[in-house]
Amino acid sequence: MQAPALFNFARDVVEGWAKRTPDATALWWIADPSKGAAPERKFTFAQIAGEARRAAAAFATAGIAPGDRVLVILPRIPQWWTAMLGLIRLGAVPIPGTPLLTPKDVAYRVQAASAKALLTDAEGAARYADLDAPGIRLVTGGGTAPVRWKDFDVACAAESDAFDPPHTPSDSPGFLYFTSGTTGMPKMVLHTQASYGLGHKLTGEQWLSSRPGDVVWNLSDTGWAKAAWSSFFGPWHTGSCIFTVDARGKFDPAAALDVLATYPIHVWCAPPTALRLIVREDLSRRKFPHLRRCVSAGEPLNPEVISLWQSATALPIFEGYGQTESVCMCGASPSMTGGEIRPGSMGKPMPGFDLAILDADNRELPAGRDGQLAVRVKPNRPLGLFREYWLNPGENAARFVGDYYLTGDVARRDEDGWLWFVGRADDVIKSSGYRIGPFEVESALVEHPSVVEAAVVGKPDEVRGQIVKAFVVLSKDLAHFLTDAARLNDLAAELQAHCKRTTAPYKYPREIEFVAELPKTVSGKIRRVELRGR
Repeated sequence: MQAPALFNFARDVVEGWAKRTPDATALWWIADPSKGAAPERKFTFAQIAGEARRAAAAFATAGIAPGDRVLVILPRIPQWWTAMLGLIRLGAVPIPGTPLLTPKDVAYRVQAASAKALLTDAEGAARYADLDAPGIRLVTGGGTAPVRWKDFDVACAAESDAFDPPHTPSDSPGFLYFTSGTTGMPKMVLHTQASYGLGHKLTGEQWLSSRPGDVVWNLSDTGWAKAAWSSFFGPWHTGSCIFTVDARGKFDPAAALDVLATYPIHVWCAPPTALRLIVREDLSRRKFPHLRRCVSAGEPLNPEVISLWQSATALPIFEGYGQTESVCMCGASPSMTGGEIRPGSMGKPMPGFDLAILDADNRELPAGRDGQLAVRVKPNRPLGLFREYWLNPGENAARFVGDYYLTGDVARRDEDGWLWFVGRADDVIKSSGYRIGPFEVESALVEHPSVVEAAVVGKPDEVRGQIVKAFVVLSKDLAHFLTDAARLNDLAAELQAHCKRTTAPYKYPREIEFVAELPKTVSGKIRRVELRGR
């Protein structure tokens, strides 16, 4: 897939659908169902395109110019979609952030990215009221705008949907993300208009496999890169309707299943952290007559979870692999696998991505060997890969080496070309000469009915170099065990025996610590670096 000289997702894709199918539903928003009778709103492609142009005009009137960076910190409300489209249409650079960000987090992002503006809701405006920057502050979602804040909704209503800013070059800055920061401070990942806006055509067509008229629901928070995959670029590339529920607070697996059973969802995307809780619910009580395709990404999904879901619904879960730095670059795409899945595998490389497994000297390894997963960028750079770590030459030099971009993930390829995730390069455990990927041990642990979540790290050991240590979260009905040392000792021995039966015996966790919860990044990924620090 080649990028044209000019490309703008809002103009070329969303407005393209508005011309071809103006009355088709583009966005279907449901208010938080836990707050009683939930109102809902639907936007056609013609309406969402008009709202985007008004938003672009409002941003321009506020003093935002093409190339300016704008932090967008909003929950799942319609204004998130119209604001993101408006910034893209204008040629400004949105920086999505989760509402979980603290004032310190936001201050860091504003300073690092030299952000020109911040758009948030009333809760965010109160939370970030004491920030010295940025100079332009916009608030949305109703109520009276606080001092120093401008009402975004009023500003948009005052503008015309005929606003038509200049077209954007494909290689101009288009999107900026801060990485999850599992180690060190978050890095700035800069995408171009085409690398993300056009590159996600692969995500929609190949991985989501959505179609015009499909309803696509993704559980991810708006601040995650996963929202760009399945709640923004991917579905709209295929003319599908994006479905969203403004659920806030702690994730409720039963409520999610109720929504899935009530509404005509065709394609569903859920992160592994949610699916591990969902499969513990009574799935036999609900039917999902419209559901056709289920996908998951963000971190590896344990085979046991896939098996439990498929046995209850007859629907497989198709995994996908990518990073904040990319679109979906590996997955179980129907065009490549014929619908086959291999539970636990990331799938096969997406069209246009040449993925290799490299040794420590960046030489390609044969099938069956663990090594660093890399993307070939020479002589042809895949369209869906980011441009650079912005303002970070050291990180760029470390990750772009020779002909490759090094992902920092360890994986292996089998004889049939399927890729299997082993772990982050920093997470692989070296014990008595063996290399042990934490994911395989974690998968064995969560197969046990007592375990909801598990994280495995290497603990320094004088004899073995490292031993495998597991942190385990028990199911709700066993939570009271956390105060019963004797019962925990018995359960630890039971889990160790279970792991020896399920994986190679040398991989079993020699230490198990039971915890109420696991430390996670704001995007929901387990912070193993924090567990190692303990």
